[in-house]
Amino acid sequence: MTAAAPPADEPDGAPRLIQLDVLRGVAILAILFMNIGEMGASMTANWSDIRHIGWSGADRIAWWTQTLLVEGTARALLEMLFGAGMLILTDRFAAASDHPLGVTLRYGWRNLVLWALGITHMFLLLWPGDILHTYAVAALLACAARRVSTRALIVLGLSYAAFTLAAGLTTQVPAAARAQAAAADAAAVVREDAFGHGDRAAWTAGQRRVALERLGGEEIVYVWEAAATMLVGAALFRMGALQGGWSRRRYRRMLAWGYGIGLPLRIAGAWEATRFDGQVGHVWMVEDIARLATTAGHVAGLALLLSHPRGRAWLVPFAAAGRCALTVYIAQTLIVSWLIFSPYGLGLYGRMGWAAMMAVAFAVDALLLAAAVGWLRRFRIAPVEWLWRSLVEGRLLRLR
Repeated sequence: MTAAAPPADEPDGAPRLIQLDVLRGVAILAILFMNIGEMGASMTANWSDIRHIGWSGADRIAWWTQTLLVEGTARALLEMLFGAGMLILTDRFAAASDHPLGVTLRYGWRNLVLWALGITHMFLLLWPGDILHTYAVAALLACAARRVSTRALIVLGLSYAAFTLAAGLTTQVPAAARAQAAAADAAAVVREDAFGHGDRAAWTAGQRRVALERLGGEEIVYVWEAAATMLVGAALFRMGALQGGWSRRRYRRMLAWGYGIGLPLRIAGAWEATRFDGQVGHVWMVEDIARLATTAGHVAGLALLLSHPRGRAWLVPFAAAGRCALTVYIAQTLIVSWLIFSPYGLGLYGRMGWAAMMAVAFAVDALLLAAAVGWLRRFRIAPVEWLWRSLVEGRLLRLR
């Protein structure tokens, strides 16, 4: 698939960087490979009882591939791009107004609207795993550090990884507590399977209950992780890494260091998860380090491909998905969660293993990528982006 480069400006006049659009497109499409397991099977089983979903030979290959390359890294890449976008937007807002609260008010309103869209996604479109509301809050926290030095951005960005490492080294979980947690997870899998296989009313109520639980005590962890990774992304943007400003040699070093650190740690973590011996794992302590390092490897790999004519030709269409990222994200919920797995659609919840779900994710993403390319040939902005930015601007943006 090939496509011309997208127009240089957005409908609201903002300049675009095609490299960031490509990265965003790859990330938003990859996110479905993370989410589909939680849409088509028990959310709890996705991390506590992976064999419950399927463990044939093909399922094992699919799970290992998804776990090593996509799990957490698609999310991290989106978070890094949020950090880059935060710098771009706040600089533009600052240049447009000399009001002392101008940047805070405009960026705050933009993220308040995004938060409302995320809550709607959770409770109206019934996707408990929504990330928009989390990123809206995290972006406001990250914005407070936008003026610190690049080194300080990196230090703050590694705060969550340092916390998980310190917590793992200092916290001992008694065997009784581990058994209690395992029993709670098993009970959660039973509850989720019950409403997943239930009627429409049961599924609706179950999805909303899980969404409410998500907004409980763990939300602060999700916000911290997202805000910290946004600051790492802001630092990488300042250094020119995200937008393709480095030499091929420098990107090759980034690729080697990122994958050299991240992939061995992720392999060790996946091995621990597939021992199924009930023993305590230890690699989770460095999981965020592995996630960030592997994501850095992805950034470098994509940058190297974009610097080559053939690689650029293959990747340019992903810029369309990047420009339509919100719409693609909502469409994934409507197609996969509602149409394929829910009782409102085909009702295939719990009937696919890891391999089948990854194949479905690939097919849906291919469809959405083609749709994004086709849409932007006629329109300047995607539907959900149009709604969001029109609300933010207080006027209807031009669609065509």
